[in-house]
Amino acid sequence: MPNPILPLNEYVPDVEAHVFGNRVYLYGSHDAPHATRFCERDYTVYSADIHDLSKWTSHGVTYRKNQDPHSINGDPVDFYAPDCVLGNDGRYYLYYCAMGPNTRSFGPISVAVSDKPEGPFEYLGDVHYPDGEVMLRYMNNDPTVLNDEGRIYLYYGWGLGRDFRSKIMKPIYDRVLSKIAMRSVKEVKETKPSILSCAVCELEEDMVTVKEGPKAVLDSKTTADKDSELYHHPFYEAPSIRKFNGIYYLIYSSGANNELAYATSNYPDRDFEYRGVIISNSNLGFRNNTSPENNSGTIHGSVECIDGEYYVVYHRATNNTDFSRQACMEKIQMLEDGSFEMAEMTTSGIDTNWKVRGKYSAAICCGLKTPKPVRLGVGKQQSLPRITEKEGKLILADLIAGCQISYRYLDLTECRGIKLEIKGDATVCVNGREPDSNGIYLIEPKNHATVTLEVVTGHCDIETIEFIE
Repeated sequence: MPNPILPLNEYVPDVEAHVFGNRVYLYGSHDAPHATRFCERDYTVYSADIHDLSKWTSHGVTYRKNQDPHSINGDPVDFYAPDCVLGNDGRYYLYYCAMGPNTRSFGPISVAVSDKPEGPFEYLGDVHYPDGEVMLRYMNNDPTVLNDEGRIYLYYGWGLGRDFRSKIMKPIYDRVLSKIAMRSVKEVKETKPSILSCAVCELEEDMVTVKEGPKAVLDSKTTADKDSELYHHPFYEAPSIRKFNGIYYLIYSSGANNELAYATSNYPDRDFEYRGVIISNSNLGFRNNTSPENNSGTIHGSVECIDGEYYVVYHRATNNTDFSRQACMEKIQMLEDGSFEMAEMTTSGIDTNWKVRGKYSAAICCGLKTPKPVRLGVGKQQSLPRITEKEGKLILADLIAGCQISYRYLDLTECRGIKLEIKGDATVCVNGREPDSNGIYLIEPKNHATVTLEVVTGHCDIETIEFIE
């Protein structure tokens, strides 16, 4: 099954994968193509049978922005990265942060509930203290939740990829951070070890009232020991919590802003130690790779054990922005010591023996390397090489000389050639070869193959890649 795993016109990033019963459910934000901000659409849920991850069922709109009471006076909020947990009462609770004109920056964390894992969900309330005050300590961002044998733990937070302890920044640290966090200088000073931390609190049975905490559980670069590995892979955002074999795994986006790192502990609320990187959506660090293979942008995802196997779900950028992201999935290996081997971003995804035949969108590539890295944004970036929608089709657009497009790993044992649908005036090679007189690139039939397209001269779009038997 190729990446991205959902339909090519679907943009579901920040994915939390959970097995409930005999199905795995995907909860995430909901972007739009050509978007100019994060999470423009209502929430949706996809699910698949745990024994067949090649067929994903859409459950449509499962929670609308106008259901949240912070959407008032015609001003809807945007729903950021959610997570879902099964409560002790048998209902399903969706935790999220809304961002809009009627919300405070970085908060509150809100909760919706449903009798079914796929929804529809109804607003329940904002996470609050016993006296009713809304919980806003630390940076209320990217909530993730664990039902640990009946005890409910909520993790969340936001950091920065830089160290504020420099001589230049230290004198103005509190004031600068107050502006960034939109919190008072007093609150910044009193929140220890730093307001830029991953935090955890325990919730009551009602799933919205704080029972204990919150407290910091993982450091950002501002508080990490400079001699530690964590300092080079500090907490930035996107926490995701799991418990495997009695060990707590806290997965997060590091300060590099392209990799999912993780820390583990024997306890849910302390002593987390950095263990490594699970995946990068530009393949940085994989087998010591130092050259980005994609303009990666943000990353947010999760790890889930599905039918006895471990998988990482993450997202890739399209349209040269951080605002149109698509879900991808790879199988990963847990070693005897409980650590994970770093996974590679691939086209084949979870189907390591994907036998290709026929025509596919060229946009299922796992790598789009440009002559000069493209800084993700809006505006002029839209005319640079990218994955994008044109006329309802997802394609590779505005490719120029020096672009390299990769497809890993394919079963080509029944293929003799490749044909590309190219629009424009360009010379393109496939695995270093030019096409024959029929426009077919001859290839070597083999399994676990990588196909690489290179634009040698000119400018073009590539719409499809066809594998000819």
